[in-house]
Amino acid sequence: MTSRFLFLFGLLLATCSLAFAYDPSPLQDYCVADLNSKVRVNGFVCKDPKVVTVEDFVYRGLNNRLNASNVLGYYVTGVTVHQMPGLHTLGIAMARVDFAPGSIIPPHTVPRATQMMIVIEGSLEAGFVTANPLERLFTTVLHKGDVFVIPEGLVHYLKNVGHGYAYAIAALSSENPGVVSLANDVFGSNPRIPADILANYLRVDIKTIHRIQSKF
Repeated sequence: MTSRFLFLFGLLLATCSLAFAYDPSPLQDYCVADLNSKVRVNGFVCKDPKVVTVEDFVYRGLNNRLNASNVLGYYVTGVTVHQMPGLHTLGIAMARVDFAPGSIIPPHTVPRATQMMIVIEGSLEAGFVTANPLERLFTTVLHKGDVFVIPEGLVHYLKNVGHGYAYAIAALSSENPGVVSLANDVFGSNPRIPADILANYLRVDIKTIHRIQSKF
């Protein structure tokens, strides 16, 4: 009798720990971000449900082709919690990327999201590098209708290798995925990373570091 009781009691404890260890889903139908609130708790506080409208759940404009003929050669239209407050707590976002002919999105990371990208027009070379110690480069050329996935946080790049304009749509597993542009962050931070540290890291002289920093 005692052993049976202990077994049932242990099973009850195990069940309770499974039930209360985490919240597997949001605790309400929605939590529309209040972008104007000064309160910040790992994101945004919820807007009063009484003032939520359908427009909080809509973004209009990903069908628009944007001019990528700028100094960068590409244009990213993000649909994150900042553009669509209704995304808050849902763990998803989207982006449209327009590429001028021959343009390159240089190595960067998206620290908080895995990306799944589909090419809508043109041809793109896409690649990502795995973390050390392997540091393998996975790269391929994508054409219209091809889908490519980039694991969360890994360094990656994109290049328009077609004969004209290209664009792609990306889905991301975070409402606010973020972007870390490696060159901008290393050479253009405010304040700057000390030149002697970068010179030691890159095995070049300090004058070379100053010359590179001047371009950012």
